[in-house]
Amino acid sequence: MPKHLTDAQVAHFREHGYVFPLRAMDAAEADRYRQLIENYEATIGEDANRSLKIKGHLAYPALVELGRNPRILDAVEDLIGPNILLFGASLFAKNARNPSYVSWHQDSAYFGLTPHEEVTAWVGFTHADAENGCLRVLPGSHTGPDRRHVETFAADNMLAKGQTLTGIDDSLAVEMPVAAGEFSLHHERTAHCSLPNRSHGRRIGFAYFFIPTHVKPLKGRHRATLVRGVDAYGHWDADVLPAYDLDPAAMAQLRGAWGQYKDGETRQVADMAP
Repeated sequence: MPKHLTDAQVAHFREHGYVFPLRAMDAAEADRYRQLIENYEATIGEDANRSLKIKGHLAYPALVELGRNPRILDAVEDLIGPNILLFGASLFAKNARNPSYVSWHQDSAYFGLTPHEEVTAWVGFTHADAENGCLRVLPGSHTGPDRRHVETFAADNMLAKGQTLTGIDDSLAVEMPVAAGEFSLHHERTAHCSLPNRSHGRRIGFAYFFIPTHVKPLKGRHRATLVRGVDAYGHWDADVLPAYDLDPAAMAQLRGAWGQYKDGETRQVADMAP
């Protein structure tokens, strides 16, 4: 019997590659995470999107603990089983009236995992809807092989390489709005994107990347954190978790991970500008 999802929701995920909305925390707690992100930006003096990527949760113990949220893990367990690793997390924050967007892509083409059983939990620190650029998915796209991506490095694309799927029928897209404190789940092969924020408020979400412990990296050894159950396989080394906010050891691992995204060096468009 599922722990969080209904049988119908599990069946929907298996068939369509996504499920939403699910509740992780109340709106007041979600707002505290929003404040954490904005305090981080005040501390470092720049947009958090530039650094809280790939292993963005390692900046704060509170973000690590959110990756252990029982409601989130119960839903993930319903899909991939009781032995769960958290191998990464990324911030996606869109400012008001801003052209930034996320192009159609499949995480599986860049995560470098085998087999393809990763599930992403996208957690809303604010509400996300059609106006402010919520997550959009292509139902059923998780059932086939990885599709062809073109790396555009487009100026307003929030993805590291501006990786963009070709031949997508945008009319088939399903929007996944969530309220603050809610989350959605999608399979790593589910094609997804999000449009610019046309609203007058900020949209902030944090995506957590979960795998069953038998999944392994395709190239070399990487780091992850066991968040539930046991790891009988040992394919991953342990993350350096933060002992306190902005712990230098954990931040060094975060910086090292950002820039290595399966294929080696990855740079944001802003870092490539002359």
